[in-house]
Amino acid sequence: MPHDVSNKSAKQSTANALNIAVLVSVGQHPLTARARRADQDARAVEMALTLENASVSLLHAGQQNSDHEEAIRGYLGMGINSVGLIEQQPHADVIPALANALRASAPQLVLTGTRAETGEASGVTPYLLAEALGWPIITGLAAVEKVEQGVITVLQALPRGKRRRLRIRLPALATVDSSAPAARQSAFGPARRGELAHQKAASELDEALSTWQFQPARKRPKRLKIVKSSSARDRFKAAAAKSGGGGGQTLNDVTPEQGAEAIFKLLKEEGVLR
Repeated sequence: MPHDVSNKSAKQSTANALNIAVLVSVGQHPLTARARRADQDARAVEMALTLENASVSLLHAGQQNSDHEEAIRGYLGMGINSVGLIEQQPHADVIPALANALRASAPQLVLTGTRAETGEASGVTPYLLAEALGWPIITGLAAVEKVEQGVITVLQALPRGKRRRLRIRLPALATVDSSAPAARQSAFGPARRGELAHQKAASELDEALSTWQFQPARKRPKRLKIVKSSSARDRFKAAAAKSGGGGGQTLNDVTPEQGAEAIFKLLKEEGVLR
């Protein structure tokens, strides 16, 4: 009899477990530009792992190569046994593949970062996915307080450190940003032992993306100081005033050509002209 009670309790605990799917992407180190786990996605994994009685699975859709797989292993090092990899062709729209995979696994809660660190990084993927699934979406998730009777209570991060409590009926999709607790370090051993479960799925071409051209971003020019005054005298006084930076140069008794050359040099140094 005790053995039967134990089995019944274990089955009931499994049935009541919260099924969470975390969508992960390949990140990029801000200094070295090397592939790594994405910071916000790692925070989403950390949030899922800290929830009680939760069954966590990870899913990634995109083009596969050795650098990407090495970055994905960073999530395995957080204590995850396997990550589902949905192989997609270059310039593919991953929304249909992710939506089909989530319909098949039927999670109650889907977590993901607010935006990717590579590729388009537009931040619209969670919204398009929620629309495809017909689920509500929670943005700026900072913490999950409790889950009971199919309703999740969360704290949403607002500007200036404020928080708002929301109650959403599951299933739902939530985006996690930098306001959530930082992710644990990735352990080397579990990262190597974890499984990368490859999955085949049809690729649908993203026609808009295929026509885009990507190039490294350049530094934006500095904004020139705008003097807000209704008086011409005040505007002239502010324009002629010596800069507090101490790096200015005063030109006296110069020709118009020399003055124009000095102005042109300054504009190039400030990044206004290329």
